[in-house]
Amino acid sequence: MTGDVGLFGPDSVTWKLHREPILMLGGLRSLYLQALHPRAVAGVAQNSGYRADPWGRLMRTSDYVGTVIYGTTDEVRQAASRLRRLHARMSATDPRTGERFRIDEPDLLRWVHVAEVESFLTTAVRAGVDLTPEEIDGYYTEQLRSAELVGLDPATVPATAAEVAAYFTAMRPELGLTRDGAEAAVFLTVPPIPGHWGGLPFRLGLTLGPARWAYFGIAGTALGLLPAWARKMYGGLGWPTTDMAAALSVRGLRALIAGVLATLPEQYRTAPLRRAAMERAGLT
Repeated sequence: MTGDVGLFGPDSVTWKLHREPILMLGGLRSLYLQALHPRAVAGVAQNSGYRADPWGRLMRTSDYVGTVIYGTTDEVRQAASRLRRLHARMSATDPRTGERFRIDEPDLLRWVHVAEVESFLTTAVRAGVDLTPEEIDGYYTEQLRSAELVGLDPATVPATAAEVAAYFTAMRPELGLTRDGAEAAVFLTVPPIPGHWGGLPFRLGLTLGPARWAYFGIAGTALGLLPAWARKMYGGLGWPTTDMAAALSVRGLRALIAGVLATLPEQYRTAPLRRAAMERAGLT
């Protein structure tokens, strides 16, 4: 290696997994899952401007994740420090009890972390990314470093597939669909689409447009990839056929993305953060 490759590096499962563009769908899936935690979604609803700037918030979150995965040690440290300072200033009110709580309380941070990394991993595997059971556990263990960045004690965070499954089982009595959660899910499913995506008629609201239909299909796939118990909380079906349909859809999306990327010049096929990290690692 010729430079600082940050927390993980080219031999990690994390780098192997996050080179897959389909993980963008995993990020959407994680938001649906996170919204089933009443306090977590209340904290977002009461502190975030996601309704006014959903795409900007999505890009900022994506940049943070990309920095943690591919940034230098100093870039990761700075990004995590900014995030912790931001969370430390925030609080919210539990709509069920009226209790005031901090956004950075460990139970909430742990839920968001586990929902995110499990969604990335599940989406990749269902899309056909080949990972051994050892690599799956290795990814969860590597991601303890990400959990520590936001202020969690790694010893309190699930570190294997079995521990993640047990964690979800233990959490299910605390989960449910609140008004905030339902509104967040509707917003994720039918968000405002930038006008230039669909042309003037789309901007005027005269037609759904192809962009809206395409995104609606992507959101439906993300929902279909949720665990059966989570789909039921949203009023959906827990049937195995739903799992099969979602798996076929996400595999098709992965193939479609690969086909589109293959038509692009080399410099556009790899995300800038990953390309920079590969160069520091001495890779082409």
